[in-house]
Amino acid sequence: MAHLPRGLYAITDSKLLSPDGIVEAVALAIQGGAQVIQYRNKGGDAGQRQWEAGDLNNMCRALGVPLIINDDVELAAQVMAAGVHLGKEDGDIAAARAQLGPRALIGVSCYNDIELAIAAEQAGANYVAFGSFFPSRVKPDAVKAEVALIHEAKQKLKIPVVAIGGITADNGAQLVEAGADMLAVITEVFGQADIKAAAAKIAQLFE
Repeated sequence: MAHLPRGLYAITDSKLLSPDGIVEAVALAIQGGAQVIQYRNKGGDAGQRQWEAGDLNNMCRALGVPLIINDDVELAAQVMAAGVHLGKEDGDIAAARAQLGPRALIGVSCYNDIELAIAAEQAGANYVAFGSFFPSRVKPDAVKAEVALIHEAKQKLKIPVVAIGGITADNGAQLVEAGADMLAVITEVFGQADIKAAAAKIAQLFE
């Protein structure tokens, strides 16, 4: 079974990154310490998404960093990415596993719902993500989660726990202290002038 490392989980955003700058931006995030990259593009056409994901996967693979595709099992299969991340409306874990194989990393958004996370683990997820822990510019209407949920999840689950939502270098330490295995970050990495330095600030929380 594939393994999810500890550390910074950096998520791309098509509103923050141009098609001709995305690979360089992700390379800088990895240089700064990102341990996992998620490709998230809610607006691009199928062709653009395929070549962006393919280019990112080639680079990530060369650097030894898993690339996870957001919400799209077909795209993950096409570019042979390390795995897929599934939200509430994105199909079930068993179908994704059947398509992507036993070594794929499959993550599931569980919002603020520990029961959903327990069910995801039982269904074969490799990790679960909770949030939003703080106000998020990307998803301002996201369900709110409390830091205590991380404590509870670490007691009840064997798989890694990812925290997401408005996380910065200043507020992320409490999530790591609570037991979060990874901090998933969009704006605080890819919305910054110095992506490498921004990534390093968050990665250092795990040292």
